[in-house]
Amino acid sequence: MPAQPEGDPAPRDGALPAASVARATDRTLSLYVHVPFCAVRCGYCDFNTYTMDQLGDGVSQRDYHADAAAEVRFARSVLDAAGAPPRALHSVFFGGGTPTLLPARELALMLEQARESFGLAPDAEVTVEANPDSVSEETFDVLAAAGVTRVSFGMQSAVPHVLRVLERTHTPANVPRAVGWAKDRGLGASVDLIYGTPGESVADWRTSLEAALAMDPDHVSAYSLIIEDGTKLAAQIRRGEVPDVDPDDQAEKYTLADALLREAGFEWYEVSNWSRAAHGRSAVQNRSVHNLAYWRNQDWWGIGPGAHSHSDGVRWWNLKHPLPYTAAVRRGDSPAVGRETLNGETQYVEHVMLGIRIREGLPLEGLRPEGRHAAAGLIADGWLDGAAALRGSAVLTDAGRLMADAVTRRLLDW
Repeated sequence: MPAQPEGDPAPRDGALPAASVARATDRTLSLYVHVPFCAVRCGYCDFNTYTMDQLGDGVSQRDYHADAAAEVRFARSVLDAAGAPPRALHSVFFGGGTPTLLPARELALMLEQARESFGLAPDAEVTVEANPDSVSEETFDVLAAAGVTRVSFGMQSAVPHVLRVLERTHTPANVPRAVGWAKDRGLGASVDLIYGTPGESVADWRTSLEAALAMDPDHVSAYSLIIEDGTKLAAQIRRGEVPDVDPDDQAEKYTLADALLREAGFEWYEVSNWSRAAHGRSAVQNRSVHNLAYWRNQDWWGIGPGAHSHSDGVRWWNLKHPLPYTAAVRRGDSPAVGRETLNGETQYVEHVMLGIRIREGLPLEGLRPEGRHAAAGLIADGWLDGAAALRGSAVLTDAGRLMADAVTRRLLDW
């Protein structure tokens, strides 16, 4: 597991400084609900997730929805005490873990608490991550009736030997069936893929892309496999049991994904995310509103063990393990364990790191002089779009998306 972030202790009552909500009316508010349970822990995963046999006594999936709802109510009280004006939620995202390990009616109850405590904006996006093996037609009946608007399916690959390396246990044939059930109920469908798994050929990756496109989704996420320290897969690579990832291989697969997705009518809007006009909505409407709130550094409250929150330059994070998290919530205390107030330098770095990844890019006037100077060189290198620069924005070219981290470093003069 990754280490708990360092920072100052979080106040027991969760109190926020008034300055963190002073500009609330200019910022959107989103809610993230972390469901920390998985049936099996995948070998590549370093998320804050647990199988039930890892948790033992004192933690129950059955009670989780009530504890999460209690934290939603607590969040409302903290914002009220800080003097924050009421804001309807811009988006809600149930992630994990595997949210669909919980009964759909319990997800609906958590959403109802969010609606009761904050309200939902008229066009609010509500997303649930789903494992194709843990859903039924009834799941989507309940979710659609509750107000969920889209489902993000963890497909990762359509190739059995790739799934085995990742230790994904779902049955590939269940993915199109589950996507079809969601679409039949008017829900948006996103398919999540991973490329660059050890042993995955370019042909394997093409097979996965074509399988995803055959499902007629309106959104696709494609992430390169990152080997995180402390994971089972990292240990297997270190012992030589499986080969390490190859950056050149991953670049070739990213280029293939972009070509096939573009051919199918998708357009990139963030380095690893594509959307298209489908099912009565434009490509812009089918973007992930919730994830854009992160990339645009808006406000969000994270519910659940290990969840992170942010309010205009103040960031805090919850106790990681479900047992102490549950105990804090039931006492009526804040489950947050640490907090930091971001200084101007950190906020600028994050502004550049996040903003350069999205299609709209960064306003050049917001860059420091060394960043604007670097942008000229990046245009000459073909990594930033010259036409966009004339309009005042630093926007990645197709080649620049492959080098997004290097572009960021040069803009920051690192």
